[in-house]
Amino acid sequence: MNDKLTGSKATSSTTVSQDVWGQADGENAYLYTLTNEQGMQVKLSNWGAYVQSIKVPNRNNLVEDVVVGYDSWDEYYKDCCYAGPIVGRFGNRLNKGQFTIDSKTYQVTRNDGGANKNINQLHGGLKGLHKRMWQSKVITGGVELSYLSVDGEEGYPGNLHIKVRYTLDSQNNFKVSYTATTDKKTPVNLTSHIYFNLTGNMADDIENHVLQISADTFTPVDDLLIPTGKLQPVIGTPFDFTTAKKIGQHIRTQDAQLKKGGGVDTEFGGYDHNWVFSDHDGLMKKQASLYDPSSGRYMEIFTQEPALQFYSGNFMDGTVKGKNAQLIQHRYGLALETQHYPDSPNHANFPNTILAPGETYQTETIYKFSVK
Repeated sequence: MNDKLTGSKATSSTTVSQDVWGQADGENAYLYTLTNEQGMQVKLSNWGAYVQSIKVPNRNNLVEDVVVGYDSWDEYYKDCCYAGPIVGRFGNRLNKGQFTIDSKTYQVTRNDGGANKNINQLHGGLKGLHKRMWQSKVITGGVELSYLSVDGEEGYPGNLHIKVRYTLDSQNNFKVSYTATTDKKTPVNLTSHIYFNLTGNMADDIENHVLQISADTFTPVDDLLIPTGKLQPVIGTPFDFTTAKKIGQHIRTQDAQLKKGGGVDTEFGGYDHNWVFSDHDGLMKKQASLYDPSSGRYMEIFTQEPALQFYSGNFMDGTVKGKNAQLIQHRYGLALETQHYPDSPNHANFPNTILAPGETYQTETIYKFSVK
C-alpha cells in the first residue's frame, strides 16, 4: 500500500506534498505536488503515473500550466486519450499485436487500427500501465512510482518490475527515470505521454510552436501507422526539423506520409511519426527543443533514448473538455515521446527492445524549462 505521507515534506530545494485525489479498487489515488525554489510546479499521480500539470513562468514571469489534461480525478480515471501517463509495456504500436521471442509467437491484446480498433496494439493494450494503480513513495526532489506487471498481463510474458522516478530540481529540470527487470524475455518500451502547449492554459494551438529534432531520418508507416521497416531521410520533406521551424510551416503540405497522420484535417493529416536521432549512443544528450514565441517559454529535451514520436494533436476535435471546462480544440496539444522505434520486435534492423532476465532496463529523459 502507498506511503501515508501527510502535509508537506521539504526535499532539498524541492518540496513534495501529497493529497488524496480519488480511489479505485480500495486503494487511494494520490496527487503529488512538486515545487522548486523558482516557483515551477509539477503535479502527478500514482494512478497511471499521470503528469497532471506543469506550471512554469513565461517571459513576463506569469506562471501558467503547459500540460493539456483535466482538473478532476474522475476524468483521469476515465481518460482514453493518454493525457499524461506512462504508457507500456510497449509504448506505441505492435503490428497485429504480435511478436516472436525464441521462435514462440505471442498474441497480446489489440486496441488500435481499423473501424473496431482490433488489429494492432497501441500503448500496452486494453488496460495498459496508464490504467493501473502504482505504488508510490516520496524521494529527494520527487516521487518514485513502482508497478508489477504480472506474467500474462495483456498477453505479455514475464513478471515485469517497473520503477519510474519523477524529480524536479532548482534549475527547472523535470526528470523522468525508468528502470525495469523481468523473469522472462519480454518487450519493454516505456515512455511519457504528456501533451504540451507552451502558450499557457491552452491560450492558442501549437502550430506556431517552433520545434527542433536532431534527426536526419524517420520511420515511414503504413495506413495503420505501423512502420514499414525502412528509414526515410527528412531532407526535402515536411518531416525536416533538423533546423528549428514552426510546426505549422509545412503541416498542410501534400505528402503521403503526412496524410497518414489522419485526424480532423482529412486532406493533409498531420504528424504522428517516429524520428530517429542522428547521434545516439545511449548517453544523455539534447535531442529536441520546443519554443513558443508568444510566451517565450522554451523546453529542451535531453534523453538516452534513440528516437522520438511527435504527435501534433491531429485527433483533438473540440469534443473533449479539458481544464477549466475548456474544450480541447484541434492541435491544442502535442506529444514528444522519447522512445525506441514503434513495432521494434517485428523488425530485426531496429534497435533491440527485448529485455531478458538478469538485465536491467534503464533510461532517463529530462524536460528543461526556461524562457527566451
